[in-house]
Amino acid sequence: MSLLKGDMITGALKATGSRGLQPAMEHILQNEGQPIPNLGAVTESSSIARNDADDDEDADALRSLGVAANATEAKSIKCSQCGKVFRNTALAQFHAEKSGHDQFEESSEEIKPLTEEEKQQKLAELRQKMAEKRARQAVEDAKEQKASEALRRKAGKDMNKIKEEMKLKQANQEAEQKKRDKIEDAKAKAAIKAQIEADKKARNEKFAREKALRDGLPIPGDSSASAPVAAPIKPSTTSSGVAGKDYSETRLQIRMATGGQPYTTTLSSDAPLREVAEFLAGQVLAVNVDSVSFAQQFPRKTFSQSDFSKSLRELGLTPSAVLIATP
Repeated sequence: MSLLKGDMITGALKATGSRGLQPAMEHILQNEGQPIPNLGAVTESSSIARNDADDDEDADALRSLGVAANATEAKSIKCSQCGKVFRNTALAQFHAEKSGHDQFEESSEEIKPLTEEEKQQKLAELRQKMAEKRARQAVEDAKEQKASEALRRKAGKDMNKIKEEMKLKQANQEAEQKKRDKIEDAKAKAAIKAQIEADKKARNEKFAREKALRDGLPIPGDSSASAPVAAPIKPSTTSSGVAGKDYSETRLQIRMATGGQPYTTTLSSDAPLREVAEFLAGQVLAVNVDSVSFAQQFPRKTFSQSDFSKSLRELGLTPSAVLIATP
């Protein structure tokens, strides 16, 4: 039996042209149950002819599928646009994303594995490229940082310039206000001085009249020299030497008894004193119209709530006056 099997195997190998164990086993299975042919009758020429026929059939089948019969196995992928060869599709895809190339083909060119020296060389090149890239990035970062610093400094200078301009404008406004206050104070002082001089003149005239009456002498300034006794002098309703009816407006400077800056206003000479109180209440929160009182130093007078209905002309405050307000 072993000999029979040996002859069967030998005959199958001979019949398949010694192409290997697999074709021989297929031949044995196909001819199972048939008598073993004479080994001398099985020639290699017939097996070769059969093999050639099989190869022709395989070639026809490949051609029908659009594959060349002598096509070789693809061992790499080649970029048709730049000619670079890649070991696998992952590397080819990375190249496509990086370069934008989209034309690739299979290649029979085999990429040999790198030797240890080539690996070290590639590693050194990669390290050098990374170092160069970091150096370029450092230069770009330095440029961006320099530009950002320049912008920050420019913004700081602009902000400082704006602050200086605001300070200068505020200082100019304060200087103008002080100048106006100084002018108003000078005018008020001039008005007070004029009132003092007018009051002094009025007192001198009054003293001269009274003395003339006591001594029985003609009254100074009286047009009727024959009159032995002068008529009683009616007190003047104004504190100045100029009749109040000649001025349509009255300029007032109001100072608080508690101190602080003066307040100036110009009102109609026919306006009641209450309007002055209302003006001051609009400037100072601590002032109440119903409780505030006013006083005049030259001549010394005090105005109470009963005087609020009287006009400035009637109270002798025209053409200008300085009042001291007590909340």
